[in-house]
Formats: sequence, structure tokens, C-alpha cells
Amino acid sequence: MIDDSAPNSDDGASGALFADPPQKSAPGAYRVLARKYRPARFEDLIGQEPMVRTLSNAFKIGRIHQAYMLTGVRGVGKTTTARILARAFNYEVPARDGRPAIDRPTIHMDEIGVHCQAIMDSRHVDVIEMDAASHTSIDDIREIVDSSRYKPAMARTKVYIIDEVHMLSKSAFNGLLKTLEEPPEHVKFLFATTEIDKVPVTVRSRCLRFDLRRVETQELVRHLAGICDKEKVEIETDSLALIARASEGSVRDALSLLDQAIAHGAGAPIGVENLRLMLGLADRARVIDLFEAVMKGDIAAALAHLKEQYDSGADPTQVLVDLAHFVHFVTKTKIAPKVVDQGATQAERERGAFFAENLSMAVLSRAWQILVKGVEEVKDSPRPLAAADMVLVRLAYAADLPTPEEALKKFIGAPSGGPAPAPSRPPVSPAPASGAFLRAAPVLAAAQSAPAPDAPPTVAIKNFAELVELAAQKRDIQIKTALERDVRLVRLEPGVLEFSLAPGGAPGLAAQLARKLQDWTGQRWMVALSSAEGAPSLIEQAQAAENEKKIGLQAHPFVRAALDQFPGAVIVGVRGGEAETAAPSVEAPEASADEVAYIDESEEEDF
Repeated sequence: MIDDSAPNSDDGASGALFADPPQKSAPGAYRVLARKYRPARFEDLIGQEPMVRTLSNAFKIGRIHQAYMLTGVRGVGKTTTARILARAFNYEVPARDGRPAIDRPTIHMDEIGVHCQAIMDSRHVDVIEMDAASHTSIDDIREIVDSSRYKPAMARTKVYIIDEVHMLSKSAFNGLLKTLEEPPEHVKFLFATTEIDKVPVTVRSRCLRFDLRRVETQELVRHLAGICDKEKVEIETDSLALIARASEGSVRDALSLLDQAIAHGAGAPIGVENLRLMLGLADRARVIDLFEAVMKGDIAAALAHLKEQYDSGADPTQVLVDLAHFVHFVTKTKIAPKVVDQGATQAERERGAFFAENLSMAVLSRAWQILVKGVEEVKDSPRPLAAADMVLVRLAYAADLPTPEEALKKFIGAPSGGPAPAPSRPPVSPAPASGAFLRAAPVLAAAQSAPAPDAPPTVAIKNFAELVELAAQKRDIQIKTALERDVRLVRLEPGVLEFSLAPGGAPGLAAQLARKLQDWTGQRWMVALSSAEGAPSLIEQAQAAENEKKIGLQAHPFVRAALDQFPGAVIVGVRGGEAETAAPSVEAPEASADEVAYIDESEEEDF
């Protein structure tokens, strides 16, 4: 790092960070670390080696593009890279001390050039920076298009840097297309955005795109350690790792947190505990203990762990986030141990390996899903601690459940009237670090067909009509109606009901029937929707029979004569015995007493 008071060195101090020059401000004004240690050369950028390599080769062979699109998350150096590129386009150093002059685009900027300082200060007349968040209209773009026709006043290239370019309006993007595709030779465009998907593809196709990556934890820790050495700040390595993880790969966020930590410590060495209190984070060791308690199903211990961390200043939401991070860490350790985060502590690696060996992938996946949903619930809850407690309860009770595949295998494989087979997952061994052990998953209770002593007596159902009758006996009109109207039966066996839904049927009917049948019959039922067509529903069968009666009755001479007498009249119902399917004899002029047709004359014309 070049100190503010030190003169510029001719040797370039290769590999060093450049600090922003002193600003005209009040005496004693403090510059935040994110500005003080902002990179000024490509060599200073960290974590962006692919982009630097591509640009280096492009400048070396003279293939410099007319427009660049820089995208990435916050704080990874998009605007800084744009300024470095603007400096590279206009790099110029006069001849001095026997050195030849440099007057060409280059990325090797070992010393401050003629235009470099003004470009880094954002005050160069030929490097125009615009914030698209506050300049979104076509009028703002029209000014750029009009001014781009004029040659630069001082530098070699006129550069337009548009930050958060995705905020431009549709008309502004359209107004920029022609100039962006065929700009004057002296003009370059540099765009920066955090939401590349909002930039029209017509603009993206005219730009050379670079995706700036999040900075890895270890690399960010080394960067922060170098800055702490220059600032003469005492800080523990674990504290640097904590800041790097909290910043989520953003260099600016990491430097802002370091600034806050230095102020929080008031000159004292920055320890992990004080840093956790400042950030509202939970202790990693306590998070692992909480995870172990939840996986053991010891909900009382899990709630106590959470309360202790809450009393220590940890945010319940952050505790669940850290818990989800550890689930992710254990999962990666299980399936890809070689790519595990090297910034993890020794305790995390040792205990993570134990959990990875003893927990199945299904359990870890289910824990991840519950925690991801639970974090959102806690964020939106007016009582975050209570909401976090309920998430842990849900997680603890779900931890020892078998997967749906295991449950189905146990259910189908259980002999009638006998106990279910033994669980397929063996019990796990005790943890060497804590002496605790994870309990094995119990046998699925649903697979046991023997009812409990206080369970209702078993009711046998032989056919679908008995099932409908049972619903009527239980006075459940909703289920009875659904059985008659929505169920197209595919298969009905003791304990198994398979059907397809009639149009308009509720998708949740299968789950509702499973619960009702268990309550009514005293045994578990496997109720499933089928892709097969199934038999017509009872309502459909009744309607089909009614239609057959109407068709048969229309052939009766008396009914046919009535229909001829009243044009437009239709048969709306048939009461009594079944109608003859064949046409009655002509000698029978009258209908039988139990066959009466009800004729609707609502459509009869006046005559």
C-alpha cells in the first residue's frame, strides 16, 4: 500500500495496493477503508483473475472492445474495474529520467500517469460517470449520444461509465442501441449492474461481458490481514474469518465490517467473542451443539441452546442461518469432502465429518428444506424467538422420520396383522468429541397394522358402495359427496384405495380420505391418485342411466306424440320403473303406470 504521505515511486511497487489521494476536506477527516484501499490497477483486484487475464491478452494484441458489461453482486469491484479500464484506455506517461514515453492503451500501469489521478478521483472531463438509478430517461441518454460525437478534450479516449445500467427505462435503452453498436472511434462504454437479467438482450449482445465473482473466504482473509497490518490493528485470525464469512464474498462489505470492528474495539485487540456480539452472530461451537441436539431429537436441550444464544445477543434468524450453513457444510463433507471450505475451524471439520458419516442424505436434505423455510418465517414473525423455537421443534420431530420411499417399503412389506420389518438404517455410533449419540430412526408406526389398545375397532370395507355408506353413517356429507362426484375408482382392496379424479375434483382429496379412513376403520390406508382413467363416478353412472331411460322413453308412442304436439319440449326426468329400451308396440297406446315422463314446456312456442 502506498501511504498517502509518500511520494509516487518510479519502480511502481509491483503488486501493491494504491490508496486514493488525499481529498480536500476538513482537518482530521477520516476516509473509510473501502475508499482508502480501493484498487487502482488490475494487479490490485483480488479474486478476478479470469477477467484480468482476458483483458491483459486483449490489450496485448490490440483487440479492445467498444463496450464492456461488468456484472456481479454488490462490492466485488464493478465500478472500480470500470475506472481502472478508463485509466488503461487513457494511460499516458511522459518521458523522464531516460525512460521512454508511454502513450498507448495498456493494463500495465506501474506509475501514476497524466490522467490517472483525475480518473481515480472521478473528476476527469473525458471520463463521464452516470448513475442510471437517478438518470433513467431518454433525455439523459440523448445527452450522451449528442456529446459522444465530439472528440475528447484532454485524454485519448472519451469513456462513459454508467452504473446500475439496468435501471434505465426501455426508451433509454432503445435510444442507446445505435450509438452503442457503432460508436465513434474515440468513445468507449463501460456498464456496471447487479441485475444483468434486467438489461435487454439487445444491449448485452453489443457488449463484452465479464461476470465478477464473489471473493473466496481464504483470499479475503489474506486481504483483510494485509490491511490490518498497514493500519496497525491487532485482530485474531478467527475474527478475520468471521468477517469474511459475514461479508458473503463482498470486499466492500468486508472492509465496512472491519471498519466497524475497529471502532467497536476502540484500539483494543479484536477478539472473536466481541466481534460476535457486534455482528449479532451465534458461536459456531454452540451452533454445532444445537445441531446435535436437534438431530438427537432432544428438543428441550435444543430450545435451551437457542435461548442461551439469544440471551448472549444472537439474532434468532441468524442462528437458523448459521444452522443451515452447517447443514450445508455437513452435506458437502458427506458427498465431496475435497471441496469443503478450508476456512472452517478444526472443530467444524471434525464434528462435521462425524455427522456426515452418521446422517443420511435424506435427513440432511429434509433439514435444509425446513431451515430455509423457517428462516423466512422467523423474519416475518412479530416474535422471532418463538418462531425459531417452533422451527427447531419441527426439525427435531422430522429428523428421525423415514423418507417417503422407506415408509412405502415398510408399509407394503409389513405382513398382515404382524409387526413391520426392522428399520433399514442402523443406529449410529456415539460421537467421540461430545460423548453424545444420535438416536436411530424408530420403526414407522404407520407400518404397524396392530391397533393400539384404545384404538377404534377395525371396520372392513369390501367394496366402494360400503365405503360411501360408511361416510353416510359417519354423517360426513362432504366426504360422501366427494366420493360420489369426484372419485373414479381404479382399485379397492383392504387398506388400499386407488382412484383418479373427475373434472373439478380437489387434489387434496386423497390425503383427506386417508385420514378419514384411518379414523373410521382403525387401520392405516394407502390412498393414492392414479393416472389410469378409472370407472365412472357414481354421479356419472347415475347420469348415464338417466340418459338411457330418457332415450328409451322417447320411443314410446304417447311420449313421441306429446313431443310432436309441443315443439321444443324436452324430457327432463323419469320417475318410476325403468323405461323400456326397445320401442313399445304400436298396439300399446298408453304408458305403464310406473313409467311417467316429465316434459319441460319452457321452450314451447306460443301457438
